[in-house]
Amino acid sequence: MPGIYLHIPFCKQACHYCNFHFSTSLNQKEAMVEAIVRELELQKDYLKGASLSSIYFGGGTPSLLSGAELEYIFSKIYQLHPVNADAEITLEANPDDLDEAKLQALRDTPVNRLSIGIQSFAEEDLRFMNRSHNATEARACIENALKHGFENLTLDLIYGSPTTSHAQWKTNLETVFQYPIPHLSAYCLTVEAKTALDHFVRKGLAAPVDEEHANAQFQYLMDATRERGYEHYEISNFAKPGWHARHNSSYWQGEPYLGIGPSAHSFDGTSRQWNVANNAKYLKILGETDAQVLEQADLFEREILSPATRYNEYVMTGLRTIWGCQLEKIDPAFRAFFLENVQPFLDKGLVYKDSHSYRLSEAGKFMADYIAAELFSVDE
Repeated sequence: MPGIYLHIPFCKQACHYCNFHFSTSLNQKEAMVEAIVRELELQKDYLKGASLSSIYFGGGTPSLLSGAELEYIFSKIYQLHPVNADAEITLEANPDDLDEAKLQALRDTPVNRLSIGIQSFAEEDLRFMNRSHNATEARACIENALKHGFENLTLDLIYGSPTTSHAQWKTNLETVFQYPIPHLSAYCLTVEAKTALDHFVRKGLAAPVDEEHANAQFQYLMDATRERGYEHYEISNFAKPGWHARHNSSYWQGEPYLGIGPSAHSFDGTSRQWNVANNAKYLKILGETDAQVLEQADLFEREILSPATRYNEYVMTGLRTIWGCQLEKIDPAFRAFFLENVQPFLDKGLVYKDSHSYRLSEAGKFMADYIAAELFSVDE
């Protein structure tokens, strides 16, 4: 079932590794909330009246919004869309925002899931990443969130940093396991173009990510989570039974979703569109546009997905998950191509086939992007 993603494009400071769209100036926060509500109105028919199974506030740092601002946005969503009674409603948050007052305010909203950007419990790692919180706040926010009744928590961690020793990575995971955390997302540090980290690496001010170092930590991650009863259901995501992230799973399974806010993406099953990644332009457009001219307003660009693109996207997302790639879900025009190109990876034990699908083996998970790329079709 479909969901709505809302991109809140503000952060207190820029993390050195981040290439998402955001601004560190909060001067336009109130105007942005009004524009987001306006876009919700203009895009109200995008999901064709389907009930929402999830709502996700991402960013940026959505926890910078006040309780009143969140309630204003929620009131518009509930006015425009039917929302399932058991909908998963997630807010991304930084640890330093989750004080007692904020958590109490969040309890008064429909938010029922928190995605907390811990990244590490080590001061050296947090300084290297230029995170806005410290190690003490990282632990305290988890304890406070649990105390305020947020049992549906997911934590983000980053491995592979040159500052993260194997011992520290083990400590990071053991710290998570001390708490009843049902979901964990763990990402390898990557050096994205035009980020501060990219600049530091090119200037020799920071060490590049060492693949062997990162792979060892990924292996430990898979082993440790498996021992604690987590299911490795997507390359970077681990959940206790019954706690898969509903919103993100809908992305990976090709469900429609509506993206609201600067740089947000939407998908309706046959096309994708992405909003302008510029706060000033977004505010200007939403201040001038009505529904009749939305298509010509430069709010977003749209791509009608070709059969080859839809096949490639299915392979890319399917291989990363426990659901794998099912032959009956592949366009018949690409089935022979898929079978021919997947065979070498079956022979090497990097992909295996069960009665339902083709999936990555544990060894194949280290090469997920490469394997997917080798299965892509370039025919349009």
